[in-house]
Amino acid sequence: MMRINNKLLEVEQHGQGEAMIMVHGLGGTANAWYPQATLLARSFQVIRPDMEGSGRSPAKGKISIATLAKDVSKLMDKLNIKSAHFLGHSMGTIVCQHLAANSPARVKSLALLGPLAEPPPPARGALKDRASAARSNGMIPIADTLVQVALSAESRVHQPAVAAFVREIIMRQDAEGYARTCEALAAAKSADLSKIKCPTLLMTGDEDGVAPPANVQKLSRAIKGSKTIILDGCGHWTPIEKPSEVNSALMNFYFG
Repeated sequence: MMRINNKLLEVEQHGQGEAMIMVHGLGGTANAWYPQATLLARSFQVIRPDMEGSGRSPAKGKISIATLAKDVSKLMDKLNIKSAHFLGHSMGTIVCQHLAANSPARVKSLALLGPLAEPPPPARGALKDRASAARSNGMIPIADTLVQVALSAESRVHQPAVAAFVREIIMRQDAEGYARTCEALAAAKSADLSKIKCPTLLMTGDEDGVAPPANVQKLSRAIKGSKTIILDGCGHWTPIEKPSEVNSALMNFYFG
């Protein structure tokens, strides 16, 4: 546990080399990156925080994209890291985009899984409703719903361990911390994508309802020079549903 920006964040570090920071999404933790961290720690210093309000990091105050990005920047300062490669998933991709746009010298590259620039209007209302549901009914109903809607049919039928992981990671979130994170995502605004100049890889699933391929292709056109990969039989939990395919794409991105 580290004191970062006057709050406590659980941070895992493995490996040596250039710094690589992995930023999870709504309902995620550092463990959402386990398949990638295991591989990439052979070549990089992999740093995986539980962001404020998620996993083992308690919610201290109001959470926003700005506060999350500031926490990552302060974490880099704490660890004496001037610049790093960034991986983001879902909401974490928005945090990473803001860092790359606002502090380009600190971001060597972006690999964004299930990426979005900002939620569309219908999703903003749904996220606010989910925050209320978390406070009223706890996390189990939300976990059960997301297993059905956030994973691909292939994952639900043929990878029951993936469904179990997603249910567990969401079910174990602190309800208030999760609610505040839902509200942060509901209020998220796009970074100035024209300012992102670093090498960028976008990955999404063909059954990802949060980051559907058409939207990711649009995002790719807005980030000059970025590349897009669409994974078959994959929903929104890209790092967990398709770990081998994601790892292969990342190795090609960094070393190919």
